[in-house]
Amino acid sequence: MTRDEILAKVAKKESMYGASLRGANLSCASLRGANLSCADLRGANLSCANLSGANLSGANLSCASLRGANLSGADLRGANLRGANLSCASLRGANLSGANLSGANLSCANLSCASLRGANLSGADLSCADLSCADLYGADLSCASLRGANLSDANLRGADLSDANLSCANLRRAYLYGAKNIPVLAAAQTVITPSGQFDAWKKCQNGVIVKVRIMASAKRSNATGRKCRAECVKVLEVIGADAGISQHDGKTEYRAGKTVKCDQWEEDRWVECGGGIHFFLTREEAEAY
Repeated sequence: MTRDEILAKVAKKESMYGASLRGANLSCASLRGANLSCADLRGANLSCANLSGANLSGANLSCASLRGANLSGADLRGANLRGANLSCASLRGANLSGANLSGANLSCANLSCASLRGANLSGADLSCADLSCADLYGADLSCASLRGANLSDANLRGADLSDANLSCANLRRAYLYGAKNIPVLAAAQTVITPSGQFDAWKKCQNGVIVKVRIMASAKRSNATGRKCRAECVKVLEVIGADAGISQHDGKTEYRAGKTVKCDQWEEDRWVECGGGIHFFLTREEAEAY
């Protein structure tokens, strides 16, 4: 099928389900909303093509060139993108659940808010990619390069990160509870709670601010955000009332001079809202919470 024939079908909104388009040259083509589900696009040139909202579920795009392509909102569920070049492509909000992206080049790609649940990204190049708010639940990211990637607010629960390169990656507020084989350096770079004794801030009901002291012996942790928790705190000062009342349970009281212990301490640091006395390192953050 020639390029003109393909574009004519797209213009007429004709389905190309299962079409054989192997090696087709569709660079810079307008394929917006096209139905290419289960199509054979192996080795096709789709660089800079507009595939926004296209149905590519189950399509074979292995080794295809999609460099700079617009795939925002596209349906790529179960697609084979093994070894494909998606560098600088826009995949914002795309559905790539269960897709095979092993060895794919996704460097500098925009994958913000994309669904990559259960996707195979082993060995993929995601360096400097935007994965903010992406759903990577259960994804295979083993041996992937995430160097400099933006993973802020991403869901990485159950993802396999064994041997992944997360150097300089932004993991702010990323959800890593249940993630597998988190690299030691990645875990270390998200630690913000100081060791030893230090003072911190907590917000209670009605905007009351409490200054607390974390004793050297107290367990403390943070996940990937700025909110921290400790197993116990000593109340130094209450600002705005005689006592602060917990926003969480509505009954725990914070009074100057009192030591407050949590009911049950959660050992897993990745459970950000787990058991503990929650606090921030600065007053400004506590007030803004």
